[in-house]
Amino acid sequence: MFRKAEDLPYTRFFRRLHSTHLLNWYLEIGCRTGRILSHVQGKTIAVDPYFQIERNVIGKKPGFFAFQSTSDAFFKTGFLERMGAKLDLSFIDGMHLIEFVLRDFINVEQRANPAGSIALHDCCPYNAQMTTRAIDNLPPGDWTGDVWKIIPILQEYRPDLTLTVLGCAPSGLLIVSGLDPQNTVLSDKTDEILGRFQDLSIEAHDPARFYDSFDYTPVQDILASQFAFLDPVALSPTDGLDPRKITP
Repeated sequence: MFRKAEDLPYTRFFRRLHSTHLLNWYLEIGCRTGRILSHVQGKTIAVDPYFQIERNVIGKKPGFFAFQSTSDAFFKTGFLERMGAKLDLSFIDGMHLIEFVLRDFINVEQRANPAGSIALHDCCPYNAQMTTRAIDNLPPGDWTGDVWKIIPILQEYRPDLTLTVLGCAPSGLLIVSGLDPQNTVLSDKTDEILGRFQDLSIEAHDPARFYDSFDYTPVQDILASQFAFLDPVALSPTDGLDPRKITP
């Protein structure tokens, strides 16, 4: 049985997070219109193969770097390494197929601040139709693809990670912490993982089995803790940059 995510919408969750927390480096994969990016205060990296931004998303950010490319192409540029950037928070919302999601997660974790976190969208579908892998024949409404598979994959192959599943409407938000950039289990076993999971339907896996493997953490608990999972990487607001116009 599916359990629909009906808590605070994920865009409002991120708005609250970014309005109160300054992070040194934030990465977002799959930005499109930039509705989340616009609230970020720290140095920001935006990756999307086709931006549709029609607003000021730079604001007071001390640095904003946009890559109109696939995430695979972005990581191959070596930009993060050249900048000496360690990602404090990353949001993965790119191609909703598990082979891309897994590769994005591996690439992000390798370049993450170990004390940081990774957020993944669309992990909690509320019907089977929205989990289709047929991107040329998508159903109307929300499409999560098979992002849901990242939860059982991490549960089995990376039990060292801390998984927090939020019931953020409309299709859940997974927060992963306890990162280990040196861990190579997922990259070493990618072929095995995809061989088992890539063609697996949620019906064959069993929705009840999937949802019984975790409990939704109420978003109110995270808000009440003032986003405590970010405490190890959050900067003081006084560390931010207040840009000023210099020339007339």
